Formats: sequence, C-alpha cells, structure tokens
Amino acid sequence: MAFDGIVTRAIVREMKDNIIQGKIEKVYQPEADQLVFNIHTREGNRKLLVSSGSSHARVHFIKGSPVNPPEPYAFCMLLRKHLQGARILDIVQKSSERIIEVMFESLNELGFTVNKKLIIEIMGKHSNVILIDLGNDKIIDSIKRISFDINRVRQILPGLRYEYPPTQDKTPFDELTPEIEERLTDAKSIMSAISGISLAFSEEIATKKNKCEYIESVLSMIESGDICPRIYYSRDEGRREASEPKEYYIIPLAEYEDCTEVREFGSLSECLEEYYNGKDSANQGRVKAGSLIRTVTDMLGKKYLKKKRLSEDILKAEDSDELRLFGELLTANIHMVTQGMKYVDVLSYYDGNTVRIPLDVKKTPAKNAQQYYKKYGKAKTAVKEKQVQLEENEHEIAYLESVVSYLEHSSEVSDVENIRTELVETGYIRKKKQGGYKDKKSKLEPLTYTLSNGMKVLVGRNNKENDYITLKVAQKGDIWLHTKDIPGSHVIVKTGGEEIEEAAIFEAAGIAAFHSKGRSSENVPVDYVPVKYVKKPQGTKPGMVIFTNNRTVYVNPKEGEK
Repeated sequence: MAFDGIVTRAIVREMKDNIIQGKIEKVYQPEADQLVFNIHTREGNRKLLVSSGSSHARVHFIKGSPVNPPEPYAFCMLLRKHLQGARILDIVQKSSERIIEVMFESLNELGFTVNKKLIIEIMGKHSNVILIDLGNDKIIDSIKRISFDINRVRQILPGLRYEYPPTQDKTPFDELTPEIEERLTDAKSIMSAISGISLAFSEEIATKKNKCEYIESVLSMIESGDICPRIYYSRDEGRREASEPKEYYIIPLAEYEDCTEVREFGSLSECLEEYYNGKDSANQGRVKAGSLIRTVTDMLGKKYLKKKRLSEDILKAEDSDELRLFGELLTANIHMVTQGMKYVDVLSYYDGNTVRIPLDVKKTPAKNAQQYYKKYGKAKTAVKEKQVQLEENEHEIAYLESVVSYLEHSSEVSDVENIRTELVETGYIRKKKQGGYKDKKSKLEPLTYTLSNGMKVLVGRNNKENDYITLKVAQKGDIWLHTKDIPGSHVIVKTGGEEIEEAAIFEAAGIAAFHSKGRSSENVPVDYVPVKYVKKPQGTKPGMVIFTNNRTVYVNPKEGEK
C-alpha cells in the first residue's frame, strides 16, 4: 500500500481545494483509531476520514457514514469540545513527510479567538492524531498516548511540547539536485536517498532516464489537479471478476499496468475509499473471525476432552460383568467366607476355573456380595447415561466444528457478527453489553449462484441460514446437498419441479464442496437428496438435520469455485 509522501501531497491538495474555510459541524470516532469530521463548506457538507490504524492509516473524504459506538470515546469528546464550530484556516504537509497539519480558529469559553492545530502522522504502526494548542505549542491530547515506557525518545502526552518524529538522513523529493540524481541507479538506492517515496513509486522512478524531471512533473500534476488515481486488482486465472485490490497510486505504474485489472477514479478520495473499504472490511472480518475462532476452538477442546473421558468411563462400565460374577460366586459360596477375610478363592461354575474375590474386611460376607451387585447395577446404569451424554456431546462437537468452518471462510464483518449472534442464541457465548444499541435481527441473505442449465442455487453462510434455506425456502422437489461427514454449508438447487441432470448435480456438488471444510482438498464426497427426505429433529442445534435415500458423488472444490 502506497500512502507515501507523494499521495500525502495529493490528498493535502484535494483537502485545500474542498474544505479551506470550512466549519467543523460534528466529530465522530467510529473505531478506537478512526475519526470522521463533518465539515460544512460553501459547496456543501463533506466528511473527512482520519485513520491512525497500523495497517490502514490514511486521510481522505468519504461518502458513507460509519457506524458509531453507543458511547463516544474520550478523545472524540475532547475534539468536540475544542474543534466543534472551529473554522479551518490552512492545511499543509510537513516537508515531504507523511505528516498533515490542519490549522483551526475557534472561540473559547470566554469568547476569545484561539488557534489550534491537528497533526495527522501517517507512519504505519506509529501513526497518530494529535491536537496542539498553538498558544503554547503543547499537546492537548492524542488518539494514542505514547509514554516513556513505550518510546524513550519521543513521548506524546497531554501537557508536553510537541516534537516532530526524528528525521532520516534523506533528501525530500522536492529538493533533488543533479548530484543526488547521479546516485539513483535503482529502486533501492532511490528509497535510501529520497524521503517520502514508496517502493512502488521508486520502482517507477527507476525506469526513467531523467529522474529529477520526472518527479517534478508528478509534483506539477498534483499541483494542477491533473492526476489519475487508480486501483490495480490482481486477477486469478479462471475467475471472471478481479479479486482483491493489489495496489493504488495517483499515476500509472508500469509494473502493474499489463498484469492487473485497472480501475480509474475521478478523485483521490474516491480511489482511497474504494481501496480501503475492501481492505478494512476484510481485515476487520478476519480479526473478528480470528477472535471468535479462538473462543469456539477452546470450547471444542473441552468437548473433545469430555468425549475422551466419557468413552473411557463407558469402556470401564462395559467391563462390569466381572462384578456380577463376583456377586454370584460369593452368594453361592457364602458358607466359605467369614468376616475379616481379605479375599476368598472359589470355583467358578461357568468354566471350572478358580476365581479370587477381593473382600472388604469390615463387611459381612452377605454385605460383600450385595456390594458387588450394587456396583454392577450402577455400572449398567452408567453405560446408558454416559451413552446419552456421549451422543449429545458428539452433536455439540459437530455443531461447533461447523461454526469454525464458517468462520474460517468469513471475511465480512456482518457474516462474523451473524455467527456470533447464533452462538449467543444457542447459549455458547454471552451477549455483549451493547449500551444504547438495540438488538438488530441478522438478515438472512444466503449466497446465490446459477448453474449452466439456469437453475438457481442457494448456499447458507451460517447454520441459521442453513435452516432457513432447507426448511423455509426449499420445496419438496428441490435438491439438497452437503459434504459427507465434513462441516459445510447446506446447498439447495431450485429445480422448479423439473428433473435435474447429472451435470447439474456435479456443478452443485462442486459448490457444496467449495463451501465446506474440504475446500482445499480434492475428490470430496457430497451427499445429495430431494428435500422431502431431509428432516430436522426437534430440539437440535441450528443447521443439524437428518436425511435418507441419499446418493454420493465425488467432486473437486475448485470446480465449485469457478
């Protein structure tokens, strides 16, 4: 990702053209590392996003409205106090660095004019947003407080004087000389000599004969607004659509032009919003999914341990025939036993062998016999009870394994939240304290595909959607598919009452295999059966069904991906 000094220069130019003399109407903080400023200008209202996230730090205008928490963060409240109603006087870039300074003018509680500065540092994991009082150049507060324990060189704390990050021994890209240009032989030497240059841009510079002239032309394009922001999407062979965005920049990059899908945008902000929306959604989804996967995996670990213990207990209980034998032989040979004996050797009338029976010296012979009968009775009861417990535990393992499978394939935040809601409703995790939020019912929006013969295919993205498409949407004549003994999605082929061909079955089976834990395998077995043979036993977990009259085909999940 190339939010370098060049992109910073371009976004500062765009900000100047749009919000100078604009008035801050509202400040929001959707995430701990993200701010949104609603700015009123003569041309209308603009929303400016400022992110200090380690993997997605940037500044640009947005059109959407991020969801805000029920209670604002402390830094958001501080910015509302100091900047709400303030007017933007100027916006500048610090040399060629990824540092943007926004100057404000506002009125204090006494009605006097005061000046403040918001410094936006875009520096990877060290990114920050800092509010400065220009009256004394001291820090009012920051979105990330940096104490001595975190950084011994530079602290960012309220009351301290603000100091710029330490400079590197590099030349700013707008101060190049012919002497420096002579040392610029490749991308590596360019990166080490010039500040504010990303790897992608340095590789582009390396292809130019007159490097100083080329950089000057790019800066002139920025100043005149003659840039062409673009996103480069990687394209996987066999896929119809471009996949994730690979890179973006304000000018064409020869390295990507011929080997990727290119999409141009009318403004840098539109380009950045499109690029980071996909990245943010995927990253947040993966983070949330990862956290939930760890929680569910911990539950599974406990269920596996319970299964092991129950199996061991059942095995021990099934070996209880010896207890019954001891009771019978002791009762038949009661005349040979006197209280105080530690054991007695008797002849078994089953096989003629001598059997040694341990005895409790404190109990009478009759009590010892009763003790063995009692232990035998308990063992038999235990087998029945533990078999029931083991069966219930197996169902829970199957359900949790299916949840993990869905989470592993979920990158959208909404998908992960729907699975979290399902786990809350089934009692596996506690409900989050939502403060002022009202509970929202998750939308059931199964994935939809179309087979070569035109038949529609529905795929559940979680267990609740599995129940929905199988029990509510599907008709009796539709075809239900699911990977055999492998966690995965329910797949419904809407036949419309028509006969389904073998080729369509294999296509739908490929989709079922792709949306399962066997996605990365080959020759995956998939069961299919008319929906009328699929039933859901009462009281079972979401997504759990039983079926009969099924057939099985073996497919490659990669065919389903296509």
